[in-house]
Amino acid sequence: MQLARVVDQVISTIHHEALNGQRLLVVQLVATDRHTPLKRPPLVAVDPLGARLGQLVLTCEEGKAAKQVLRNDAPPVRTFILGIVDEEPGS
Repeated sequence: MQLARVVDQVISTIHHEALNGQRLLVVQLVATDRHTPLKRPPLVAVDPLGARLGQLVLTCEEGKAAKQVLRNDAPPVRTFILGIVDEEPGS
């Protein structure tokens, strides 16, 4: 599991059937200080929770977990948002 910041959303007119009804967000992994981006490219994550732009989220990058969440044996993604982190204003 990793902390990440939601930086954008993915919009597509054509997608894999396993993603029907799923929101896709672009997330940037961050360090434990919650602000410093890690030196990794952003990830596309399935968002079953309704995270918003700029929110800090907890992500999971495990194919087996994505299979369970999407109820599909071969989902085309492996990263999903597991939780939305509460933050104090100004933190």
